[in-house]
Amino acid sequence: MPIRITPLIDVVFILLVFFMLTTRLMPLDHLELANSTQDRQSEAGEPLPELQISAGGSVLWRENPYSLPELLPALKAAGIDEANLSTTPDSALADFTRTLSALDNAGITAHWKRETP
Repeated sequence: MPIRITPLIDVVFILLVFFMLTTRLMPLDHLELANSTQDRQSEAGEPLPELQISAGGSVLWRENPYSLPELLPALKAAGIDEANLSTTPDSALADFTRTLSALDNAGITAHWKRETP
């Protein structure tokens, strides 16, 4: 007795449609964080320092570029334990993640400041 293939094809198409409808159609390429830095200030009433990650992983602070190993001791020496973190349009997600992790490991709370185009 031969195997009827028509019901198998029907099941495959039903599964295909099911998975197409239940998966995300847009790829995730941005890290979504739920914190807001709008009008946020430190406890002393001074604005939080701004750190900007540029292409290549360098971080701009006080108009001076720092590499990540140079930045952490400089922030600690200045007594900074909280900062706003932003990125340039050409910076890579890997550089942002690396910087955010390094700041967190150093005990510095970073708030991502998203720039809307």
